[in-house]
Amino acid sequence: MYRKIIYLRIVLLLISVALMAAGIILAGPVVFGLVGTFIAKSNLSGWKWDYDGLGKVLAGCLIGITGFLMFLMTLLRRRIVFWLSLFVVVVLTAYFSGYLAYRYVMDTDKISDQLPEIVISQDEEILLEIPYNSNTTTIADLLHQKGIIKSTFIFKLLSRINGYDGLYQSGVHRLKAGLGYDEIMRILSGKPLTVRVTIPEGYTYKQIVDLFESKKLIDREEFNRIANTEDFDYPFLKDLPKGENRLEGYLFPDTYEFGMNATEKEIIVKMLDNFNRKFKYPEFYKKAEDLGLTVHQVITLASIVEREAQRHEERMTIAGIFYKRLNSKDPSLKKLQSCATIQYINFYEKGKYLDVITEQDTKVDHPYNTYEHEGLPPGPICSPGLDSIEAALYPEDTEYLFFVAKGDGTHHFSRTYSEHQAAMKKYGVSY
Repeated sequence: MYRKIIYLRIVLLLISVALMAAGIILAGPVVFGLVGTFIAKSNLSGWKWDYDGLGKVLAGCLIGITGFLMFLMTLLRRRIVFWLSLFVVVVLTAYFSGYLAYRYVMDTDKISDQLPEIVISQDEEILLEIPYNSNTTTIADLLHQKGIIKSTFIFKLLSRINGYDGLYQSGVHRLKAGLGYDEIMRILSGKPLTVRVTIPEGYTYKQIVDLFESKKLIDREEFNRIANTEDFDYPFLKDLPKGENRLEGYLFPDTYEFGMNATEKEIIVKMLDNFNRKFKYPEFYKKAEDLGLTVHQVITLASIVEREAQRHEERMTIAGIFYKRLNSKDPSLKKLQSCATIQYINFYEKGKYLDVITEQDTKVDHPYNTYEHEGLPPGPICSPGLDSIEAALYPEDTEYLFFVAKGDGTHHFSRTYSEHQAAMKKYGVSY
């Protein structure tokens, strides 16, 4: 019996020595590399741990220390041999199980960026909407209800193991039946479906609403109700009365991406936020005050410039002409006589722009008719771009008082009415 114990202790000693050697072999090269870098550079700047190196050091240290403790315990006390052996088995099993799980997660994360795109056709798509602040349990239930997964437990377990728990994005996602759990997790943690919409400069409020409706983003009645009656906390909308087409000019023209589940108010707020960023505070507000205009009047003038000018280089000149006429003592010059305002009237009354404006069109009784009424119209006639807004704020100090379209996107500018009449005749304008 005594001889068997001696043999067992010799075997355990050999095992402990082997473990210490294995620990040194595993961790040694990484540690020596670290020391070499420090000696060569006198610091560790630029040294970066990778997961393999970190794993080798941890494994080597654990194995080496375990072997050393086992060596000491085997020499010192025989009755601890059994418990030490059990301890070694448990520790090593726990470590390697944990490390393998860790490596699995990290390798999965590295590979996910290289995986091919998951292609889903419209015929087989299943749209899943994840409400805001949904947890993994809620998402698992939604997937099960849609028939996309069979087990909510497995989905929740794999979400936690693979590091997706808490990373799922609210919004609408495109899925299909037959996807693996990994594929589902990749899709739901990625960017939700969006609708890309470009609002051209010069679009009216009605055209913007028509475009959103054609993209199936809004309910027209709800959009109009919110736009015309709800409160929006922006300095440029201060004192703006509620009513029809109230936000004309303020839904900033740009390219947007809206979530497929975006509400009407979220869409409006996103566009107003954009206007708020573009209409610089306090610079633009101070400039409007210096010009003796309200922000609403500046946007109204900018909208007319937007519809009149096609060329960037002409915007400030046209704005300068309008300012000069607005400030003129001649009552006839105070009538801006902008064709753009006539087109706006026709668009809202008949649903289209005129191909040719006649003299009769300029005599229509309407508050937006700048041929009949002095000064600016009651409000903007479209959504102006930033160039037109800046032109309205920083107009050119021009000597011109009139302009007429040449028909090629440019204008002829005149100093006197007689010059203007000659230009109108030259370019076939009869009103």
